[in-house]
Amino acid sequence: MTTTLTSSAPSLGSSVEARRTGPSLPTLVGLEMRKSLSHRSGRAFAASAALLGPAGMALAATDAEFGWVAGPIGIVGSMTGLVLLALGVVSTAGEWTHRTVQTTFLLVPQRGRVLAAKSVAVAVLGAAFAAVSAGLSLAVIAAVGVADLNWDGTGQALVTAVGAGAAFAVIGAGVGAATANTPAALTSLYLLIMGVLPLVRAWNLELAQWLDPAEATMVLAQGDAEARSIAVLAGWVVVATVAGWVLTHSRPVD
Repeated sequence: MTTTLTSSAPSLGSSVEARRTGPSLPTLVGLEMRKSLSHRSGRAFAASAALLGPAGMALAATDAEFGWVAGPIGIVGSMTGLVLLALGVVSTAGEWTHRTVQTTFLLVPQRGRVLAAKSVAVAVLGAAFAAVSAGLSLAVIAAVGVADLNWDGTGQALVTAVGAGAAFAVIGAGVGAATANTPAALTSLYLLIMGVLPLVRAWNLELAQWLDPAEATMVLAQGDAEARSIAVLAGWVVVATVAGWVLTHSRPVD
């Protein structure tokens, strides 16, 4: 009697499902949040963003009393946003400046996922620190303001300050990713917003109103030119993010 032994093997044409072993996006976001606050510069920017606004309100109270809440909160939102630009820049450009980008992209080769995680991380941090700043500033205003404070529009002002904090942080992250150089990104951003745009305002007010994110924050907080202000902030976020994404993908990691 003869016995025939047969063996079955998977055909070469069969598909094998590869299991993703990389970290999920929420995990990456949490990691990037911790990284942003793990060094002295990140913690310094975070502390400045949270405390600069209320400190400015306390100093301003020595010369004048506050009558309307929304106006000062809009100023605080703009001040805080300008600081949070630096937090965003450090989260992306800092990787290239300190050469840690090699390790980052080695662990997660998909650069788009890394940039998305960084953008979400700094947006959450920016919103959180802006909320702390606005809340403390509101307490200062309530403590030193006149007896019959005008609270009209306070809700919109607070929402604007928090949203602007997230937007400015993402703008900084996009510009940092585009330049891959921390000093260059910070210099170009602050020179443009605080140096060039005021000159544009003196030359063409209407054009400056469509370009200045700091003014858009203050105007939106006061309930004026809402559509234009939102468009200005959104435009900055989109342009900075797209520039960061394109240039990061085309840049070699040495």
